[in-house]
Amino acid sequence: MTKRLYLDCVGGAAGDMLLAALISAGADITRISSQLPRCGVTLRTEQTERHGAAALRVMVETAAEDHPHRRWSDIRLMIDSSTMPPRARDRAHAAFQRLAHAEARVHGCTPEDVIFHEVGALDAIADICGVAIALDELGIDEITCSPLPLGHGTTVGAHGVLPLPAPATLEMLHRVPIRGVEIAAETVTPTGAALITSLASSFGRCPEIQLLAAGIGAGTAHFDEVPNIVRAFVGVSTKPPQETSVPLVLETNLDDLIPEFVPDVIVACLNAGAADVWTTPIVMKHGRPGVTLAAMVVRPEAERAVAEAMFRHSTALGIRVRRSEHRWSLERQFYSVDVDGHPVSVKVGLLDGAVVNIKPEHRDCERVADHTGRSVKSVWTTALSAAERLLST
Repeated sequence: MTKRLYLDCVGGAAGDMLLAALISAGADITRISSQLPRCGVTLRTEQTERHGAAALRVMVETAAEDHPHRRWSDIRLMIDSSTMPPRARDRAHAAFQRLAHAEARVHGCTPEDVIFHEVGALDAIADICGVAIALDELGIDEITCSPLPLGHGTTVGAHGVLPLPAPATLEMLHRVPIRGVEIAAETVTPTGAALITSLASSFGRCPEIQLLAAGIGAGTAHFDEVPNIVRAFVGVSTKPPQETSVPLVLETNLDDLIPEFVPDVIVACLNAGAADVWTTPIVMKHGRPGVTLAAMVVRPEAERAVAEAMFRHSTALGIRVRRSEHRWSLERQFYSVDVDGHPVSVKVGLLDGAVVNIKPEHRDCERVADHTGRSVKSVWTTALSAAERLLST
């Protein structure tokens, strides 16, 4: 069955609130702390209350004074050099990429040139990576989020006085349900927006689930108008495993794309939120050989980011969008198995609750092969056998 998470953003969304809610719902803070990037941070929690309701707060303590001015490449290196599980690493990368693209659009630069200020601080890195690890701890497959409440007023950042929501936050909220509230404060932070918009596959009311656990995370501020909390509902989906969806397909024909750049375009589109990317050889006008570059987008809010990745990383001058395709999908679960002391993520496809497909993550197999000297094929086979044993127990 699909493990689902519903985020009820009562008072807004921030990285520490989301992390606290997941820990309150059952994620192990000790295991989260042990897998965070090694940057001298410690997680601590305390019980508190908001409007009389018990809630959990999480604090990030740093061993030394931090200088929170880091490039996206610096943070990528911190994540990649950590012991985070593969799926958690991917989720953390997706959140920071979402933020990098938003900051780049706001400041008129490329994502690689973005320098994170407040979000580059160690506590923000710990919040984002901690949420990604906590989701892996809880085995969450799909996330639905409530509409986000937006406060008003101004805030002071590294670039001066900014309106609320902050420009980068607002950029990330395109096509996300929002509602204004009478709170003169920042209710949705850039960290919270990056996590929500990169993780949630749908927005609205709580889906039909069998509730297994619930947690409440508190923010730092106290609002008179509403409890400053996020509630996390963890459950299993009661819907049939086969579901239909109507994805978007973005595609463009190219006859001047250097072949060496094709893998870079594919990676950029996947990082931007595409579910799949492929190229097809074609013959264009004047008999020129070319390719059709296509990307499938399941989450509508990722359409713009994927289109921008195509424009930035290929020679495309225009992109067409098709919306008429029909898609069936298996229920999916993710596991991690050990191969010679290294974790390998395994994707499992289920039909009516029965396993019909098991696939080790090829990138993880490549990484283990590099470390151990074994062939990728050997690592892949070992991971598959380990997964089959795990699923048979």
